[in-house]
Amino acid sequence: MDSLLANLRAWMPILLEGTELTVFLTFAAMAVGLVLAVPIALARLDGRKLRAYVPATMLLEIIRGTPLVLQLYYLFYVLPLVGIRLNPIPTAIIGLGVSYGCFLSEVYRAGIEAIPHTQWEAASALGLPRSVTLWRIILPQALRIVIPPIGNYFIALFKDTALVSVISVQELMFSGRLLASSNFRYFEVFTTIGVIYLVICYPSAIAVRRLERRLRSR
Repeated sequence: MDSLLANLRAWMPILLEGTELTVFLTFAAMAVGLVLAVPIALARLDGRKLRAYVPATMLLEIIRGTPLVLQLYYLFYVLPLVGIRLNPIPTAIIGLGVSYGCFLSEVYRAGIEAIPHTQWEAASALGLPRSVTLWRIILPQALRIVIPPIGNYFIALFKDTALVSVISVQELMFSGRLLASSNFRYFEVFTTIGVIYLVICYPSAIAVRRLERRLRSR
């Protein structure tokens, strides 16, 4: 037991440093995803009336049809072949952000389409432009619908940051792999990593469920 505690004291600075990077990647990639999701969702809302519909749909289908780890490999190892080179951390943020942005765009679109069409008709009868109707009337109502799914995606993204270890980003999983390969204490190291993930994800999941109940009660 004393040996385990001594090991934990030696490992924790390394694992906590990896955890800090994991948290940073989660927030940075989610910020990219939340912003990117808006134009993709709007491009797909009006179907084929918009020229942006086809490229937005193509991007969405490519992202949904390929593994995230493959997308990360492509960004980091394939793009340099055509002269585009990115450092590991920007590559991780872009890869995670674009992937989750595409999925979040469908959440946005579903939330907007859940608003009764009579809201659009009433705004039109008042002479409000479509853009004003969207940003001032529809989106505030849709926001209440999409917040809980966004929270769940946030938790999923936190766990998916482990995939960026394949492009040498020293987040929590990468740090754990380095420790385990140096001391061969795989059980203790990866159990500790699992506890760290659980300590962060479980309270977050509870918070999302409570927020969802509050929004439903309003």
